[in-house]
Amino acid sequence: MKSGVRALGIAESFREGRSTFAGVVTRASRVVDGFAFATCTVGGTDATDTVCTLFDDLGREDVRYVLVSGIAPAWFNVLDLHRIADHTDRPVLSVTYEESEGLEPALREQFDGDALEQRLSTYRDQPDRQRVHVDADPLFVRAVGLDDGEAAGVVDGFTPEGGRPEPLRVARLAARGADGFRRGSVD
Repeated sequence: MKSGVRALGIAESFREGRSTFAGVVTRASRVVDGFAFATCTVGGTDATDTVCTLFDDLGREDVRYVLVSGIAPAWFNVLDLHRIADHTDRPVLSVTYEESEGLEPALREQFDGDALEQRLSTYRDQPDRQRVHVDADPLFVRAVGLDDGEAAGVVDGFTPEGGRPEPLRVARLAARGADGFRRGSVD
């Protein structure tokens, strides 16, 4: 991957009520090239809109990929990767870090009625997770707009070491810092 290729990494941090999202533009060369912040409802259904807002707020036509940390940030605020890809006109990759049986059992435990059905519908519409190895670390990737081989190449190209792509690692740090600042106490 060329060193100037840019990805928007999006991660979140929450304690209660509102979740702080950070969007970080990062070059494949590991240079951070822009930040944006937004909030969404913990346990709500507005995370997809928040991701789209971050992309719009940055106004960066040079971003080639959108990477999001997880599929259900802010306590089961399930992302619609297809809607994000349509809105941004970019390939979207959701990266998770642990193998699991999926979210359906946890969603059923936490929600019922329309709230459950809405989340299940969105969740079931997402692509399956694919195992990707970066160095010795397995990651699990859902991709819209890329085939599995291309998605693995993007994740590998943005992961210099360890098991977290750099745009998501920096976005996670930024979200934690911004969340602490927003709440009046930086950890």
